[in-house]
Amino acid sequence: MRVLRLGLLASAVTLMAVPATPAPYFFSTGNPDNRIATLSQPDVGGATETETGDDFPILGPTRITSATFTGIITGALPVIGAVVTEIYRVFPKDSGPASGTVPSRANSPSDVAFDSSTRSSQASELSFTTDVLSGSLAIPNSVSTGIHPSPNNLTLGDGAVSGQEVRFNVSFTVPIDLPPNSPDNAYFFVPQVQVTGGEFLWLSAARPIQSPGTPFGGTDRHSWIRNADLDPDWLRIGADIVGGTTFNAAFSVTGESVPEPASALALISGLAGLGLFRRKRG
Repeated sequence: MRVLRLGLLASAVTLMAVPATPAPYFFSTGNPDNRIATLSQPDVGGATETETGDDFPILGPTRITSATFTGIITGALPVIGAVVTEIYRVFPKDSGPASGTVPSRANSPSDVAFDSSTRSSQASELSFTTDVLSGSLAIPNSVSTGIHPSPNNLTLGDGAVSGQEVRFNVSFTVPIDLPPNSPDNAYFFVPQVQVTGGEFLWLSAARPIQSPGTPFGGTDRHSWIRNADLDPDWLRIGADIVGGTTFNAAFSVTGESVPEPASALALISGLAGLGLFRRKRG
C-alpha cells in the first residue's frame, strides 16, 4: 500500500512539472477604412514625440511576439528610421490623478507605458519589414499638430493628407509578456515610426470592428492621441478632436495565450487521493 501512495505522489509531482500548452493568440482591428490618419512618431532627430494608441483584449497571460500596423508615409523622398512600440494599460493604472486639462481620461491609455513593454529597432528589441500597399493614397482628414488641452481641443482635425500606404510587419526580438489586466484584460498598442523627410501617420479602422477584424469581446475603446506638450494626458481622436465620431486604428497583434497552469490543481488532487487512501485503510 505504501508503494501505491508513493505512486500517487509521484504522479502529482510529474503533472506539476508539465507546462501548460500555449494556445495561439491573434487580434486584428481589420483593414484600414481611410477616414483619418494620425501622427505617431518618437522623439528622434529633433521631432516632437507624438503617440497614437488603440486597445486590444487578451484572455489571460499572453506573450506578444509580432504585430502589424498600417499608415501613410508623407514626403517626396522619405527615409524610414527607427520603429518604437509601447504597451499601455488603461487609466487610472500607472497614472496620477486626472489633471482636468482634457475632456475625459475614462478608458484612455495610462500616463506611462506598462513596465518593460517598450521595444525599439534601435536597441535591436524588434525587427521590421514594410509592404507598400499603395504608391499614393489620399486621406480626407488627419491629426498631427492640432493636439491641444481643453477648451481648445476640438480643432476638427488638420485636414487632408496623402502619401504612400505602408504596412509595417514587426517581429519582437524580445517578446512582450502581458499578465491578466482587470477589469477586462485590455491594453493599448502604441507604434511610432521615425521618418526623415516625411512623417508616419497611422490609418484608422472601422469602429465597431468589421470583418476581417477580430470581434471585440469587451469594451472596444476609442483610439487616443497625445504629444509631448499634452503628456501625461490623452485626447480621443474622434470625440475630443474631430467631434461627432469615433475611430479605431489599423493593426494586429500575434502571440501565445498561455492558460493558467493546472499544476496546483494536479498536486492538490494527488494529495487528496493519498488522504482518501489513508482513511480507507483506517
